[in-house]
Amino acid sequence: MDNTIITGQYVRIDQTPASAGERLLALAIDDILLLLTVIGLFKLHDILHFTSELFVILLCAFIVGFYSLLCEIFNNGQSVGKRLMHLRVTHVDGSEPTIGSYLLRWLLYPVDLAFGGGLGLVFVLVTKNHQRLGDLAGGTMVIKEKDYRRLHVSLDEFDYLTKDYSPVYPQAADLSLEQVNVITRTLQTYNKEREARIAQLSRKVIDTLRLPAGTRPDEMLLQTLVRDYQYYALEEI
Repeated sequence: MDNTIITGQYVRIDQTPASAGERLLALAIDDILLLLTVIGLFKLHDILHFTSELFVILLCAFIVGFYSLLCEIFNNGQSVGKRLMHLRVTHVDGSEPTIGSYLLRWLLYPVDLAFGGGLGLVFVLVTKNHQRLGDLAGGTMVIKEKDYRRLHVSLDEFDYLTKDYSPVYPQAADLSLEQVNVITRTLQTYNKEREARIAQLSRKVIDTLRLPAGTRPDEMLLQTLVRDYQYYALEEI
């Protein structure tokens, strides 16, 4: 079931909440990763004896306890499991959650784990947006990655959906939202290093996307790539 939102630019967009199964698979991946990390640290300690066992225990407790919170804050709402499952935490209105929202999700996670995780699962199954208690408190939800990509396209960018516009670089569809944000911030930076940074980033983009030989590493290239990305993102709506 899609969740219809109205963005700040009065654009109607549907976002699809992640299903309980998708969230459980993402959680399972994270749990396996954490388990392997803990085992690895203790094995490393047994071999190298690089510190006290108490320190290793405290380090493992910190990693396990704060893993989800730190991942979501510093990785745009994605843990490793969510990233592999193409899921992301976002605010119910489509905006990026605040640190406070992430913190509320994290603080209520132990409550969601009550009855062997059954309490959180029940809320995910019965709420419209498949939200656990932490999501309800923080005003967040977990959506599919492609929907998050569409939510961050503003009204001005709908100009690129005109019938007359044809994207120049099909490779732009392979850019991630984070990469486009880097390009956009670089284009919006005005200082003495701007031209050098644009040239450097352009060359890196050419190599990463394997653009045709002879492509000029300049500002026009970056602007075109952003426009093409917006075209492909909006094409999915």
